[in-house]
Amino acid sequence: MKKLLFSVLTFGLSIFPLIPNTFAQDYTQWGLPNGAKARLGKGLIREIAYSPDGKRIAVASSIGIWIYDAQTGKELDLLTDHTYSESVAFSPDGFTLASGSWDATVRLWDVRTGTPLLTMKGHIFRVNSVVFSPDGKTIASGSDDNTIRLWDVLTGMSLQTLAGHTQRIWSVAFSPDGKTIASASWDKTARLWDVQTGKSLRTLTGHEKHLLAVAFSPDGKTIASTSWDRTVRLWDTETGASLQTLKGHTAGGVIAVVFSPDGETIASAGVWDQRVCFWDAKTGESQRILKVHTDDTSSIVFSPDGKTLATASISETVSLWDVRTGKHLRELTGHTGKVRSVAFSSDGSTLASCGSSDKTVHLWDVQTGALLHTLIGHTWEVSCVVFSPDGKTLASASYSADDDTVFLWNVETGTSIQKLKEDTDGIGSIAFSPDGKILASQGVENTLLLWDIQTGKSIRKLTGHPDEIVSVFFSPDGKFLVSGSWDGTVRLWDVQTGTSIRELTNHTERVGSVAISPDGKTLASGSTDDTVRLWDVQTGTSIRELTGHTNNIGSVVFSPKGKILASGSWDNTIRLWDVQTGTHLSTLPGHTDSVTSVVFSPDGKTLASGSFDGTVLLWELTPE
Repeated sequence: MKKLLFSVLTFGLSIFPLIPNTFAQDYTQWGLPNGAKARLGKGLIREIAYSPDGKRIAVASSIGIWIYDAQTGKELDLLTDHTYSESVAFSPDGFTLASGSWDATVRLWDVRTGTPLLTMKGHIFRVNSVVFSPDGKTIASGSDDNTIRLWDVLTGMSLQTLAGHTQRIWSVAFSPDGKTIASASWDKTARLWDVQTGKSLRTLTGHEKHLLAVAFSPDGKTIASTSWDRTVRLWDTETGASLQTLKGHTAGGVIAVVFSPDGETIASAGVWDQRVCFWDAKTGESQRILKVHTDDTSSIVFSPDGKTLATASISETVSLWDVRTGKHLRELTGHTGKVRSVAFSSDGSTLASCGSSDKTVHLWDVQTGALLHTLIGHTWEVSCVVFSPDGKTLASASYSADDDTVFLWNVETGTSIQKLKEDTDGIGSIAFSPDGKILASQGVENTLLLWDIQTGKSIRKLTGHPDEIVSVFFSPDGKFLVSGSWDGTVRLWDVQTGTSIRELTNHTERVGSVAISPDGKTLASGSTDDTVRLWDVQTGTSIRELTGHTNNIGSVVFSPKGKILASGSWDNTIRLWDVQTGTHLSTLPGHTDSVTSVVFSPDGKTLASGSFDGTVLLWELTPE
């Protein structure tokens, strides 16, 4: 990773890599970008693979490739040169790892040292699937550019491009003899290809929706394919004839299919129905159903001896199961889903994050990076979290109108202590008043609700925005409330009366985030027009426009003393600005997906950033 050059000393701010002293020498510090002191969470899981000897498990994630000890579950390595790993495969001898990425490349890694060996370029869009040939000399990769490429493992040279599919290719597989490649595409077909000539041998039709996975049986006579139509289809490799259609999944699509090493069993995983189905490979009869813990399964794989099945959840963990008994053996923990919101407690010791599709909130120990509590109660994905001013209570809410409850949690115990419930259109932002007595949230039909924390009752409804409200913030004195809306405006409200005081209209697109400086004089707003604006709270006039981000602004926040503004963007970066002059101080790259939330610690020494890459980065700052 390129070293960041910071030229901000004249502005009173310096950013530097932290010499590890508070964090243990563990995975929270592996592969960090310059300026970051820790990473909480391991990113979203895309695909998993066993090494041929069964001793290691590789996990392709949104921040790189994790290597685990299959017996202990301990982290062994993190390979981070890719921007976003989508697929991973071990070579037959187990010494080399191949990975496909959102950056449209295929990479080879030395498994023993973790060093990158080759980068193969040629695809023009994301690489969704990589696989080694049985002799280990060739790699096949399937891409969003609708093509399959064959690569020479020794040189990294592109050997052939197989074209014929009309939509993205989601999965590729070599036949056991290495002469044929099968591919699954979103064009609702699977294809068989001659490896030697690159010609399409036959097209397998019958699925009603996009295909998601394809696999050969160990003897090469049968092909299994899966689709969003919730079925697994078996095909005769020689003739292309449809043999059977296996039905048993109940929701979403069938994301993955694998044959057991002895070829007697087929396992298929549903992406939403929380089940892995086991089938008799010869008869197609259902053998049993394994209930997995989450509804966002992304990958399954048998261990080389066939005794263990590994299942991966995009937002949670890799789970290992005893194939014979269905017993849950262990988990590879630490992975989280998309992070939508982060918040520091008032003493800076605890960080809250949310957004995972497992409908939970995580509380982290800032000093050690340890996960303290996982808060369970929401029925939909959690969109926002905020601590009460005294730090003893955490409030959380969901985007979904079906989960129209604001939960209040005891931070020390992680237990739910109160539920604020009223009809809403989903809640994207909540805020405590400075005295902790009032909570602001969205209501129905583009309104704001003010809640009495003591009684749990809604005490006032604020109306005026013609479109959805996505951000709310109290003034330091608690007299005003500011809101940002999809209508492109910012509004200031009188908390006592509920009346709209003024409307700020200079943004040209949706306003996604608002904040008021600690002295109450300046308001910041971030928009999908890729700009941040600073406003005079007293007059409502626009002070200046801050430009430089190249995508939506997901979050804005003032430092504790109000001298610095941080903005997080969908361009995957954080920018720091001098509030007085509007000068751009520095850019913090490091996330591999959109930055959705940024927050300063109370002492101003740490900036936390949450991202759709499933992680929270903690950045080390000097006091203002």
